[in-house]
Amino acid sequence: MNEQRKDVLDMLVEEKITAEEAERLLVALERDQSPAASRIEPRPKGRAKYLRLEMEFLEDGESGRLNVRVPLQLLRAGVRLVALIPPRALDRANAELVKAGVPIDLTQLKPAQLEALVEHLDETIVEMEAPDGHLRVFCE
Repeated sequence: MNEQRKDVLDMLVEEKITAEEAERLLVALERDQSPAASRIEPRPKGRAKYLRLEMEFLEDGESGRLNVRVPLQLLRAGVRLVALIPPRALDRANAELVKAGVPIDLTQLKPAQLEALVEHLDETIVEMEAPDGHLRVFCE
């Protein structure tokens, strides 16, 4: 078993992530080890500063491109700010997230969990190919 898979399973055992999150990370690790992922050059070691999403797609016969860089510091700050939000507001926010199809419980989000996730994302590249597009998510 490689080190990354072991780390994901350890996080699951320690209840830092849910079973669904562990499954998604393990699937991403399997994709990372596929032949298509082997052509990607690894990022030089150092602390990642951005979560990057690149997407090329076809819509109504026209090609489109999406390129998003989210500063990881913004994510870290957001997790710290959750502690300042009243519980009633968090409950309403969670209900709206569930309605929107994003089943994240903001009351359970902890800074240490985010740091562990970012650390593992730093070494993970998620890549998806489809007939009508290409998606790549990674840290840089």
